[in-house]
Amino acid sequence: MNGRLRFHRAVSVKSYPGSYTYFHLVFTLPPGAAGIAFQNKARVYAILMRTAAEAPMMLAAGALQLGAEIGLLAVLHTWGQTLTHHPHIHCVVPGGGLSPDGKRWVSCRAKFFLPVHALSRLFRRLFLAALEAAFRDGNLQFFGALTPLAGQSAFAEQITALRHSEGVVNAKPPFGGPAQVLAYLARYTHRAAMANSRLIAIDEDKVHVLPGGFHRIRHYGFLANGRHIEKLKLCRSLIEAQASQESAGEAGGVGNARPAEESCKAPSSFARSARARCGASVISHR
Repeated sequence: MNGRLRFHRAVSVKSYPGSYTYFHLVFTLPPGAAGIAFQNKARVYAILMRTAAEAPMMLAAGALQLGAEIGLLAVLHTWGQTLTHHPHIHCVVPGGGLSPDGKRWVSCRAKFFLPVHALSRLFRRLFLAALEAAFRDGNLQFFGALTPLAGQSAFAEQITALRHSEGVVNAKPPFGGPAQVLAYLARYTHRAAMANSRLIAIDEDKVHVLPGGFHRIRHYGFLANGRHIEKLKLCRSLIEAQASQESAGEAGGVGNARPAEESCKAPSSFARSARARCGASVISHR
């Protein structure tokens, strides 16, 4: 069985909720941070994956957005189309989440998940805060042209410059449903960076791989391992109940108005606790 098929079957076990819209978010490091990541792969890639998950979860949990707990699948890629070092995270996110009390499925608006600019600013703030913490704890190393960044003042200047970077989050058109999500991920996660036919020469000093034991595919929120079975069962039951209520309303001439109890209001404590509950497992439309 090839890698794509094994991945497809393994992820299918999670049975993502319903036929709801799925969104594709991409979180990218600006060049100034990518260089640091290249010399500190295990540390910075872990920070990148964690903060890329925290940002949409925290924003979605806020009362001004969904006011709900979302789930997502994050995949790390470290190379771009030009085959240069280009660390970025692909996130596939169901278009909705669980209400704070776990009694409702809260759907996002049609073709809109979260405001991209707000998401970008939050991600940048979380990532840079974690990067600064790693520096203070002595967990970053610098070599060659980046050696000056080992100094506190030089590193602080770099962080200041990174705070003004733009375009670190992109929201792509939504997927059609679970089948399309799994087919896409199976292709994306089990292919080589380049075909053998494109190799001109091999130099052992120029081959770069992920740190040993690093998990580049992780689930967060209600999709995290250890909780996804019960959470997904709850999601499916709530979605089915909501669909039945909507069908009954249409049959009775009520229309498509959303019941008052499905408003997206949520206590601020729910948003604050979203970061602590992101629980990574290892295994947008503008």
